[in-house]
Amino acid sequence: MSEERNNQQAPEMELSEILQVRRDKLSALQEEGRDPFRQTKFVRTAWTQEIKERYDDFEEKQVCVAGRIMSKRGMGKAIFCHIKDDRGLIQLYIRSDAVTPTEFADFRKYDIGDIIGVGGYVFKTKTGEISVHVQSVVLLAKSLRPLPEKFHGMTNTELKYRQRYVDLIVNEDSRRNFEIRSRFISYVRRYLDGRGYMEVETPVLNTISGGATARPFVTHHNTLDIDMYLRIATELNLKRLIVGGIERVYEIGRIFRNEGMDTRHNPEFTTVELYEAYADFNDMMDLFEELLSGAALEILGTYNVQWQGHDVSLAPGFRRMTMAEAVKEYLGVDFMAITDDAEAVAAAKSVGVDMEKVEPTWGHALYECFDQKVEEKMIQPTFITMHPVDVSPLAKRSPKDPRLTERFELFICCSEMGNAFSELNDPIDQKQRFVKQMELRARGDDEAGMMDDDFINALEYGMPPTGGLGIGIDRCVMLLTGASSIRDVILFPTMKPTENVKSESVSR
Repeated sequence: MSEERNNQQAPEMELSEILQVRRDKLSALQEEGRDPFRQTKFVRTAWTQEIKERYDDFEEKQVCVAGRIMSKRGMGKAIFCHIKDDRGLIQLYIRSDAVTPTEFADFRKYDIGDIIGVGGYVFKTKTGEISVHVQSVVLLAKSLRPLPEKFHGMTNTELKYRQRYVDLIVNEDSRRNFEIRSRFISYVRRYLDGRGYMEVETPVLNTISGGATARPFVTHHNTLDIDMYLRIATELNLKRLIVGGIERVYEIGRIFRNEGMDTRHNPEFTTVELYEAYADFNDMMDLFEELLSGAALEILGTYNVQWQGHDVSLAPGFRRMTMAEAVKEYLGVDFMAITDDAEAVAAAKSVGVDMEKVEPTWGHALYECFDQKVEEKMIQPTFITMHPVDVSPLAKRSPKDPRLTERFELFICCSEMGNAFSELNDPIDQKQRFVKQMELRARGDDEAGMMDDDFINALEYGMPPTGGLGIGIDRCVMLLTGASSIRDVILFPTMKPTENVKSESVSR
C-alpha cells in the first residue's frame, strides 16, 4: 500500500480514529524527546516558486525549503511528496540512503498536512519535474486533523467560510481571491496617494449614528456610562477634516450596519471614502471610472471580466444617465414632466411600483421606480446621476432643479459599486435635513440619521465646495474575482453561531 493511501486513510475509517492515530504519532515523538512543537525556527533559503522560475540558477545548488505536505507516495526505498509554501508547490524526493535511518523512518510516518523543513539540492526527475533531492528533514508542526480529500477540496460551502484556514490550504481559487483583494486595496492607496490625497483614520465608536441611513450596532461604554454606535459611515468626520483645511482626504476602513446578510451584504464591510475640496460629483465620476478601469488592467491585465453570469467591459467610457432618464428609457415614465406629488405616485403605481411603505412624494416615486424596476437592468457599468433630494440627505441640491441632488451611484450587474455627491456645505439646509431625519426616527424609522450638532457647527465655519465618493471595496473585489457571494471575498465573514461546527470528513 502506498504512503499516499496510508495518509489519505481507508474510506471506512472514522474521523475519530484518524484523529487518534495522529495524536498517537505525536505522543510517540514527545515521549522520545522529539516534540515538533518545540521547534522555534527554520531558516528557509528559497521559495518553491523562485526555484521553479529560476531553475538554471538553482540547479544542483543546496537549498532549504519548508512547507505543508500536500501529497505523498512511496516507492520502496524512495518517497515522493509535494510541499506547499506561501508561493507555490514543489516536489521532494527522499531516498533512504540520502538521509539518516531515523529521518527516513520518521518521514514514512508523516501525514498529509504535516509541516516540514528540508535541506537538499535542486534537480529534475526523469519526467522533467523540478524537485529537491532531500538530504535532511525535520518535522516543524504535526497536523492533528486531516485535510479534505485532495481531488475535491472543501465541498461544504458554509464550512469553508467558518474554517477559512482550511479553505486557503486546499482551494487555490480562494487564495487568488484574497491576493486580488490585497492588490486592489494597494492599488487604491497608490492611486489616491498619487493624486495628493492624505490617508487618515477616524473613530469607529461614535456617540451619534450618522453619515448614512442604516441601522447601527449599539454598544455601551462602561466608564462614560453612555451608549455608543459602531460607525455606519466615515463621511461626517472626513468632511470635518475638509473644513479643517485637509483638502484631499480618504479613509479605508470597516463599516458596521446592523442589517441582513445575503450574497451582496455582510454586517461589517470595507469602504474607501474620499473627499476633495473644490471638486464636484462629475470629478468623482471621472476619478471612480479611472480608478476601477485602471485597477482591472493592472491586476487582471484586461478590461474584460465575467461576473454574475455576464460579460462586463470595464474599459473607460462608462455610460452616464440621470435617474429620470433611466426611468423614462426603461419604464416610459417621464418624471421631469411631472410636478405634482400625487401624479408622480400614481405614475409609479401604474408601472407596478409598490409605494405603500414610502412617503408619497415626487422624489420617492422616482427613486422607487428606479430601485424596484430599473436597477435590475443595469448590467454594464452605468453612472446613475441626479437622485431625488428626498433620499439624499447629505447631497447638494441641483442648481437646475431643487428636487434633485448632484449625486451618482455606479451600477454593474445590478449591484451598487459606489455612491458620490457634490457635498452639501450649506449648514442651514443641512440642519433642516437632519431635522427631517429625526422626525422619521421619531416615527419609528431606526435607519434614519441623527442630529449631529457638532457637524453643523463645523459647516458654519465654512466648507468649500467638495466632491465626495464612497466605494465598496468588497463589491469591487467580487467584480474583479468573479465571485458570486460577498463571503468569498471577506476572509472571515459574519456567520450564524452554531453549537457544533465539525470539520469535514477526510473521505467523501
